[in-house]
Amino acid sequence: MGDQTDPNGTPQTGKSDPLVIIKDLVKEFPVHGGAFQRQVATVNAVSGVNLTIQRGETVGLVGESGCGKTTLGRTLVRLLEPTSGTIIFDGQDITHLKGSELKPFRKRAQIIFQDPYTSLDPRSQVGTSISEGLKLHGVKSKDERHQRVTEMLELVGLQASHAGRYPHEFSGGQRQRIGLARALILKPDLVVADEPVSALDVSVQAQVLNLLKELQSELDLTVLFIAHNLAVVEHVSDRVAVMYLGRIAEITSRERLYEHPLHPYTEALLSAIPIPDPDRPRNRQILQGEVPSPINPPPGCFFNPRCPIAQDGLCNVDVPKLLPGDDGPDHLAACHLRTGDSSQLTVNSSQAQ
Repeated sequence: MGDQTDPNGTPQTGKSDPLVIIKDLVKEFPVHGGAFQRQVATVNAVSGVNLTIQRGETVGLVGESGCGKTTLGRTLVRLLEPTSGTIIFDGQDITHLKGSELKPFRKRAQIIFQDPYTSLDPRSQVGTSISEGLKLHGVKSKDERHQRVTEMLELVGLQASHAGRYPHEFSGGQRQRIGLARALILKPDLVVADEPVSALDVSVQAQVLNLLKELQSELDLTVLFIAHNLAVVEHVSDRVAVMYLGRIAEITSRERLYEHPLHPYTEALLSAIPIPDPDRPRNRQILQGEVPSPINPPPGCFFNPRCPIAQDGLCNVDVPKLLPGDDGPDHLAACHLRTGDSSQLTVNSSQAQ
């Protein structure tokens, strides 16, 4: 009997060990206006996301700017309060934990911020910034904190003497290494890396990515790697989830996504990856129109106004579910025309008309 899959496309084998299970997660932001600053609209940043992350794997989360990637990551580590849905971490529902109840989770889940310049306090020495988490989580000995900071700085490729310097004395790549050290000093199980290399030069990007992969293997980390660059995600991920306007459009293994994308949006993203060969032919797919507003998303499939294969009466009416395509049960896409959902929905639409 073959392996089964969960609703998020994660193979459910005997060795399966989910660390994170996200169910129907929604995050909305109110928009206020008028003389009395009343709520006049709602930004639908994350709209019913389901995602499972296995222990020890790296899941890449990609999509255009503004699609909700960062909001999903920050909600996962509870820097933002979810509007609805469930977040289960290592078997515990952490969705509604407050105050001191969250402290054990804070130690086990850390985030690496996108901007290495503004994520560090310019008034504090980097050693103080890195050791702050240790102090908050009960490491009272100053000598022990100093020793662990020294070990972590060396682990990320810096020197022990750097602990006494200030952020402005480092390059962008060095600052991001400091951000890595700060996130890893508490030995977390989960790290959310929010576009950790997007602000860096290409050569420095490679150094930081290779370092992250080495540390993941050495420290047995589980990583949600958020990026808008599919070429970067291919280098570090085991599975890749493509996000569009607050929803997961497609999720599967890295190999299948890059070799056989199902969703038209994924195809367009892959066609935009630069090819370092001017003579190699390209089949660039240019999406028409603009990304719809998350305040007023279109009915049906959110991608249907820009989709080259959308069918009127189907794609702009029914919301597609994440369902398997034609190449296996662990390759899911939210597309009426590319998954097993299409025939039934076509019948339903015909009956409705």
